Amino acid sequence: MPFRLALILSLAPLPALAHHPMGGEVPATLWQGFASGIGHPVIGPDHLAFLLAAGVLAATLGAGRGMVAIFAFVLGGFGGSLAHIAGIGFGPVEALVALSVVAVGLALLWRGVPAALVPVGFALAGLAHGHAFAEAIIGAEATPLAAYLFALALAQAAIGLGAMLVARRLGADAPRLRLPAGAVAMVTGVVFLASALAA
Repeated sequence: MPFRLALILSLAPLPALAHHPMGGEVPATLWQGFASGIGHPVIGPDHLAFLLAAGVLAATLGAGRGMVAIFAFVLGGFGGSLAHIAGIGFGPVEALVALSVVAVGLALLWRGVPAALVPVGFALAGLAHGHAFAEAIIGAEATPLAAYLFALALAQAAIGLGAMLVARRLGADAPRLRLPAGAVAMVTGVVFLASALAA
């Protein structure tokens, strides 16, 4: 089943990589900023794949360190968003996002990743994801911008921690969960990387 999902993702037409829940419009109100921030991690399959796989990987670290890893991603994302808003470029950010999805997939497939490096890797991935997410808010006024950033952090934390809790209940170290999750993340990342490089 996970491999079928990966195949479906690889065959699906890819939308424009700047994911816009508001139909391409910059949020103009507090509510629009909040709704856009909540929606962004869900409507971007590459971002969602990272968060779900990251939750599974975080679950293998234990509750405390797993939560630290998820919050490192969220804080990195906040920093990446602020960098974009300040006009600081990160280069081919969509390719970096896709590489982060490949990397979390590899980390799930290979059990030898040192646990202490996972929060660092998540923080670096967060920089790229946050930078990409900020594209939708460039040009917004202060109120929708603040609402967007708050809701974006909230949504990412909820998805990552939710995936971590589910994975812990299912047994995150069990190959039946870890291997399919890693494979789906890998395929998704490769598909989006190919799309980003072809653009």
